[in-house]
Amino acid sequence: MNGSATERSGLPSSPNIAQKRDTSIVTAMGNLCLSSHKPYPTPSALDPATPSQIPKLVPKAPGIASARSPSKSPKKAAASAPRFLNRNTNTTAVEDFDVDDRLERMESEMSDFKGKLDGATTESNGLKEMLGIYKARVMELETIKLQLEAKIESLSSELSTAKAELTVCKAEATASLHALEDSKRCNNIRLDDIQRKHHHDLEESRRQAQDEIYQLERKHSTEREDLKRRFEIGLEEGRMRHRLELQTMTNAKAKSQEEVEAELERKRKQQESVEDELRKSRADVTCERNLNGDLRIKLSESTSNTISLESSIRSLRAHVEFLESDNKSQSNAFSDLDNRLQNAIRAAEEAKQKLQTEETLRRKLHNQVQELKGNIRVFCRVRPSLDTDPSDASARINYPDSTSDSKEVELFGPEEKNSLGKISTKTNAFSFDRVFSPGSVNADVFGEISQLIQSALDGYNVCIFCYGQTGSGKTFTMSAQDGMIPRAVNQIYDTAKSLEEKGWKYTMEGSFIEVYNENINDLLGKPDELDKKKHEIRHDMQRCKTTITGITTVDLDSPNMVESVLQSAASNRSVAATKANERSSRSHSVFILKLTGENSTTGEKSEGTLNLVDLAGSERLSHSQAAGERLKETQSINKSLSCLGDVIGALGQGKDGGHVPYRNSKLTYLLQFSLGGNSKTLMFVMISPLQAHLNETLTSLKFATKVHNTHIGTAKRQAKVRDL
Repeated sequence: MNGSATERSGLPSSPNIAQKRDTSIVTAMGNLCLSSHKPYPTPSALDPATPSQIPKLVPKAPGIASARSPSKSPKKAAASAPRFLNRNTNTTAVEDFDVDDRLERMESEMSDFKGKLDGATTESNGLKEMLGIYKARVMELETIKLQLEAKIESLSSELSTAKAELTVCKAEATASLHALEDSKRCNNIRLDDIQRKHHHDLEESRRQAQDEIYQLERKHSTEREDLKRRFEIGLEEGRMRHRLELQTMTNAKAKSQEEVEAELERKRKQQESVEDELRKSRADVTCERNLNGDLRIKLSESTSNTISLESSIRSLRAHVEFLESDNKSQSNAFSDLDNRLQNAIRAAEEAKQKLQTEETLRRKLHNQVQELKGNIRVFCRVRPSLDTDPSDASARINYPDSTSDSKEVELFGPEEKNSLGKISTKTNAFSFDRVFSPGSVNADVFGEISQLIQSALDGYNVCIFCYGQTGSGKTFTMSAQDGMIPRAVNQIYDTAKSLEEKGWKYTMEGSFIEVYNENINDLLGKPDELDKKKHEIRHDMQRCKTTITGITTVDLDSPNMVESVLQSAASNRSVAATKANERSSRSHSVFILKLTGENSTTGEKSEGTLNLVDLAGSERLSHSQAAGERLKETQSINKSLSCLGDVIGALGQGKDGGHVPYRNSKLTYLLQFSLGGNSKTLMFVMISPLQAHLNETLTSLKFATKVHNTHIGTAKRQAKVRDL
């Protein structure tokens, strides 16, 4: 009976072979894992050790079904003999079991398992390929970094060599200058000697001229005295003659009256002639004086001409002597110095061009690093406890990786008792790009965003905004004396000044606005025009630029102007008291800084915009308990923040040409080109450490997580090359 059953089933009759088959089946069945909590077996575990252990499908012998007794039930057969064969089976009478059905089920389970294993293997291979791509990219960046470091070292060595050569040239030029100074000193001594000699000759000529003038004056005076004497003698003689004649006339009394008149007429004529001679003498004296003055003028002119001619002669003689003395050696020395100087200048120009090329490459690599970090990032900052806060009112907040990456934060809720009386505490864990604990200061925060400020200088649109409930420290982070706005402007000025030597020149324009109840107010304008003057937002879709009509734009020539701008904006911003804060910001403030840079060497021009946004408090209406005008403000704030979340969610879908609801709010419409794929965005989520604010803190962190999980496109730089 047993032999016939064995023959009908087609199984080998040897006990060893049956025992091996039982062992392989048991082994295969033991290795099958169908439960979800166990890992999938590896291919090596599934493969049998030897070909003899592979289960084989044995065909059923014909007539095996008819050999069984129809009157016996399967249950009785199972009770009379073991169902499976194993190594411990001693019985020789084993009834047949449905091997085909068992093998089919096992093969189906094996095929399902193999499908799952193939899927896991495919996924593992995909992950390995992605890991290989990332590793190749990292190796490529490391190679570029090493090449840049090698280039910088070579440029530094070349610059040091050029400086050394320039120092040698300066030393040789200094020696030449000393030699020239010695020659100049000798020439000055000779010039002094010649000047003293000329001065002596000039004095001698002046004395001779004065002697001649004195002789002429003496001669003229002598002639004048002679003429005067002759005139006086003649006059005296005439008087004597007149007296004699008068005496003769008196004595004669006989002479006639006509002779007396004739004589008087003759005497009158003689007197007129003498007077004429005297006038002529005076005219001659005047002419001699004029001639003497002309001679003096001509003498002074001739003296000045003589001095100029002598100085020209001396300079020409000195030049001739200089050229005649060692002309060839000096010419060679100057030629050598000139060649060295030209070589040094060329080397400096080449180094300058290389530095400009490296600056362009640095901007490109900097942007690639920022893209790898993500064009939209989220930082979390926990406000420290204030002196006015109760000491026992702080919430339980943990920072698991504070000593390493500082990217995680955990909030513990209040203790709760379930229906079984067990006390539990709910833990809420969040992860962001960076988490700042209460001990961090504004300098630590700015150290993380300084690279985004550099991106704005490189020509990108950058938006940094603070989100959180009232009293969480948004305004302190943005507008304090050491906040993000003053530090950003200071860094921009320092960087722009350092880039001047590379040919870049930047101009900065700043404006400060607020979005209050879906209206735009100019915080730098006149206070009496707030809520009265209408401003419109206009977009240039081709240039990706945004302008606001009628706002005040300030040229920021120095960092000191930022403090006055912030004070003016703070005095005009809309604030009010609520249940959450005594001085709550009831509007969104936006500081817009436009940066225009131009490189005079390469002709490149960049236009970047930095938007620093201090959002209004995000607390819910149930927490602020606003009423009346405050209720309207709260509804407007919550609507704009909700629209901001919708815009970020639409951007996260990444559909080309998909609708993004920018126009649903004035805030999102204003920041259209600073939130999309053409920009770099950073969000600060500010949270309070108080237990009373735990619900609002969780709401803010959940919104921040939604933003953190959003991936926008690659930012584009606003740059162009000027036509040369």
